[in-house]
Amino acid sequence: MANPYTSSATAQGTLSNVRGFDPGDGGDASLDEAALSYSSGQVVGRVLRYAGPHAWLLLLSFACTVVTSVLQLYVPILVGRTIDTMVGEGRVDFASLSPLLAGLVAVVVAAAATQWLASFVTTRLAYETARDLRNDAYDKLDRLPLSFVDSHSHGDLLTRVVNDVDAVGDGVLQGLTQLFSGIVTIVATIGFMLSLSVPVALVVIVLTPLSILVAWGVARFSTKSFASQQRIQGELGGLVEEVVSNQKLVEAFAQGDAFAERFEEINSRLYGAGERAQFVSSLSNPSTRLVNNITYAAVAVVGCLCVITGSPSPLTVGQVQSFLAYANQYMKPFNAVSAVVTQVQGAFASGRRLLALLDAPEQVPDASDAEELHDPRGSLQLSHVCFSYVKGRPLLRDVDVAIPAGSRFALVGPTGCGKTTLINLLLRFYDVDSGSILVDGHDIQELTRGSLRAAFGMVLQDTWLFEGTVRDNIAYGKPGATMDEVVEAAKRAHAHKFVMQLPKGYDTVVGGSGETLSQGQMQLLCIARVMLADPPILLLDEATSSIDTRTELQVQGAFDVMMENRTSLVVAHRLSTIRNADCILVMRDGQIIERGTHDELLARGGFYARLYQSQFAQSASGA
Repeated sequence: MANPYTSSATAQGTLSNVRGFDPGDGGDASLDEAALSYSSGQVVGRVLRYAGPHAWLLLLSFACTVVTSVLQLYVPILVGRTIDTMVGEGRVDFASLSPLLAGLVAVVVAAAATQWLASFVTTRLAYETARDLRNDAYDKLDRLPLSFVDSHSHGDLLTRVVNDVDAVGDGVLQGLTQLFSGIVTIVATIGFMLSLSVPVALVVIVLTPLSILVAWGVARFSTKSFASQQRIQGELGGLVEEVVSNQKLVEAFAQGDAFAERFEEINSRLYGAGERAQFVSSLSNPSTRLVNNITYAAVAVVGCLCVITGSPSPLTVGQVQSFLAYANQYMKPFNAVSAVVTQVQGAFASGRRLLALLDAPEQVPDASDAEELHDPRGSLQLSHVCFSYVKGRPLLRDVDVAIPAGSRFALVGPTGCGKTTLINLLLRFYDVDSGSILVDGHDIQELTRGSLRAAFGMVLQDTWLFEGTVRDNIAYGKPGATMDEVVEAAKRAHAHKFVMQLPKGYDTVVGGSGETLSQGQMQLLCIARVMLADPPILLLDEATSSIDTRTELQVQGAFDVMMENRTSLVVAHRLSTIRNADCILVMRDGQIIERGTHDELLARGGFYARLYQSQFAQSASGA
């Protein structure tokens, strides 16, 4: 199980508190623009790379396709010969008819068997390739910088990983096998027709380009429509994810109708784009069938003339029937491609969206010579740190502070002043624009992210529980913890009592579709998780904001014990919770404007004193 402080989930929780960052800057439009730069050839090439490890399935599929096509094309020959044994009154050749019929049955059965095997193998290939694609897409999300994740709709990213991968697996791979099958059918059909009559075969071949041009023209016009459809689908997925994740807030602020209108507007655009895409692509099949019918009629006329006059090539009635079957069979690949053009075009649009995600710039990896942080004591030093989420909009300016090992520091200040941003920088969720951050004298840029984050324990204002048992959630930061250790951590966090009241105690499933807990109970489990991990450095970002006052006092007492001889950095709005801090850092507009103990800052009568007085003046006057 992964360390909680190296996981993207923890980072995303931190990002929910970030101020000064505009998710609209460089949002989904960047991915959509990147998607348009990929050609169909690039999409096919990349998908085939994923199919490479399953090449034997691809080869088996192609082999079955070749055998099926040849057997199916041999059927008209046998049918024609069978007809020729029965032409004319009293001229049925029973001696020749019986083996022909037996051969016809054998060929049909064999063709059906190989066709089933080809379909089975192709489906398995598609699903295994889609599985590998989805694994890589999911892994990619974990390697993306948090600035990317935060600036793109989470629903759209989920759509790319789930829906677009399925569309690529089903459409591109099955489209390729359909194309290969078509090529084999065309080549084999031409060979069989030329063996019967060169002039009649030329009639079919000459009319072929007309069918190709029709299918190509329709596909060209439908490509943009399908790209637009997939983009709007991602937008709709983002909206739904946003509403479902925050349903209580939506209802509390009576915004259900507003979101319904927004959903209807996007859904209407999706309907329009889908309708246009389906209509244009649907023209392909009837258009190519019209050309096929013209070809079929031409073969019938020329074939009849050959039977009657022997010119331009003598043919029997059975051979004419074979030619008519081949004329119909010859055009089947074009009809088949036009029939699946909707699926294939959608797959290419999804493939472009998926490649844009897979090729997105990743988080800068650890340097090859990066050091592991071993047995950290917990000293922190920020030297002239400057940072901005968006260029041209500085957030932190020349932050300079030294935090000795084992000390307790607090960060206070108005919303948006950069408190949580400092935590982001300490954990290297973002890197500083200038200046440096040192842990035990080591520049964090020269440390591996995993060893750095393992030194920190973090409790956020926003809670996060995965779908699993209470025990698993508490032991997330220490997977090998014993049951006694889990229970002890829960007791220290004052969570044991309510856990024992759950249906199955510590084996109760919470998060996702499990037992519903209050925000305060979830917060206590998150606190127990950190207490069990027992990290050398504590980061508490409004860690007790969701629990009642009595429990807060109890948990605060547990934190006080835990903070002894341990470096702690506490972000708080309720100033009463940090009165005992060794040093309070007061921030405003991205700068540290005051520092000192609670009593020292009150004595100065500065910004902190005004914050404190404004927070407690009303309760003091009431007393």
